[in-house]
Amino acid sequence: MTLSMLYGEPRVITVGAEVLAEALDRQAVPQRRVDWRPPAPGVAASLARVLADPRRERANATAVGRMLSARPMLTGVRPAREALGLEAGTFFHAGPPITWERASGPMRGALIGAMLLEGLAATPEEAAERLASGTGITLDSCHHHRTVGPMAGVVSPSMWMLEVADAEHGGTAYCSLNEGLGKVLRYGAYGPEVIERLRWMGEVLGPALAAALERCGPLDLRTLVAQALQMGDELHNRNRAATSLLVREIAPAVVEAAPGRAAEVLRFVNGNDHFFLNAGMAAAKAAADAARGVPGSSLVVAMARNGTDFGIQVSGLGDRWFTGPAGVPDGLYLGGYGPDDANPDIGDSTITETVGLGGFAMAAAPAIVRFVGGEVADAVAATTSMYEITLAEHPAYQIPGLGFRGTPAGIDVALVARTGVLPVVNTGIAGRVAGTGQVGAGLVSPPAGVFTAALDALAAA
Repeated sequence: MTLSMLYGEPRVITVGAEVLAEALDRQAVPQRRVDWRPPAPGVAASLARVLADPRRERANATAVGRMLSARPMLTGVRPAREALGLEAGTFFHAGPPITWERASGPMRGALIGAMLLEGLAATPEEAAERLASGTGITLDSCHHHRTVGPMAGVVSPSMWMLEVADAEHGGTAYCSLNEGLGKVLRYGAYGPEVIERLRWMGEVLGPALAAALERCGPLDLRTLVAQALQMGDELHNRNRAATSLLVREIAPAVVEAAPGRAAEVLRFVNGNDHFFLNAGMAAAKAAADAARGVPGSSLVVAMARNGTDFGIQVSGLGDRWFTGPAGVPDGLYLGGYGPDDANPDIGDSTITETVGLGGFAMAAAPAIVRFVGGEVADAVAATTSMYEITLAEHPAYQIPGLGFRGTPAGIDVALVARTGVLPVVNTGIAGRVAGTGQVGAGLVSPPAGVFTAALDALAAA
C-alpha cells in the first residue's frame, strides 16, 4: 500500500478551500472536487438527532409526495366576507402575525387603504388612528386562514378572492385578485386611484370572473403552470406566459357571461402580466397545505414575510412560526429609487419558492435577470443550487434548459442546516414609506436562524 502511494498515479479528492484544487490544476493533476460545507454553527447536536429520527425518511416522503401530487383547480371567485367569513374590522395580512406597532410602512399603508375601502375611516389620518388604537380592529395572518397575499397581502371583507381547490387531497386555498403594477394597495399605496380601482374590481371584475368560471368550469392550474414554465416563466416575478394562457382559457366565457363589460375586463387582465401570480400563489398554497401535519417531517410548508419578519412553518411542527428579521432585497431599482428607499422583504408570494417555483425555477426563465439583476448563468446557478436543499424534483414542473429536469421542490430544514445553502427568493421591492408603491425588484435570502430554530424544535420534539 505504501509503495503504491509512492509510485502509483495519485487519486486526489479536494474538499473545502479552493487553494489546493487550484494548485493541482496548475500541475495538471487529476482530482475530484467535493463541494462540502460545514453545518451551520451550533446545530450539530440537533442535526444529529433529526437525521437519526427513524420517522424522518418516511415522514418526508409522505409530506413531499402530497405536495407534488396536489392538483390545484381554479373553481371560483367570491367576496372575502363570503369565502373566508371575514367580518367588518377584521383584516388578514401577509407573513407571520404582526401588530400595528411593529408593522412596516407598506403594511401600514395597505391597512390604511383597506380601512378607506371598507368605509371604516374617512381619511388616512383617521384610519391610522383607529388602527393604532385597535378598537374594533382585528389583524391576523393570511396563512392562518388558508389564504395568501402578495406583498402586504392585506385582505378585507369586500375584496374578491380566487378560490382554488385541490382535487387530489381536498384542500382549498384563496388569494385576492391582482391589481396590476404602479400605485397599488399591495405595495402600500392608498390614494384615490387605488381605492377607485379596488371598488371597480369588486363591482365589475370579480363578478365577471365568477360568472365566467361558472360557464367554463374549473381550470387546471397545475397544467397551466407546467406550460408556462416551458414558455419562459418562473411563476413569481415573471407570469407573462401564464397570464396569456389564462386569458385564452377564460376569454370566451367572459364574453358570454359579461357581454356589456367583457372588453374592459379582458383589457384589464391582458394589460397586467402579473395577473396570474395570485392564482399561482393560491395553487402553491393548496399544494403546500396538503403536506402539513406529518409527524417527524422536516419539510417547509410555508415561507412568508410581513415587511418586518421572515417566517417559516414546518410540516412536523404544526402551525408554529419560526421568525427572524426580513432582509432587504439586492436588485434593480426603478427611476430614482435606491436601497435607502427599500423596505425589508414582504409578502406571501414566497409560497411559490416553497413548492419549487419562483427563485427555484429561474433556470426556466432567462429573461428574469432583466428584472431582478444578474446574468443568465446566475439564474441557472440559483436553480441548480436548490437541488441541494430539497427533497424531490417536481414531476410536472420541468425546466427545458436543464434537460426537462423537474424543479427542485420541498425544502428540508435539515438539509439547509447541514449545507448552509439558503433558499433563493426573487421578489418585488416595496418602498419603505407608506404610499410609495413599488421601487424595484431583486433577490433575497431568508435569515439562516429560522431554519436552525426549526431544526432545534424538531430535535426537541
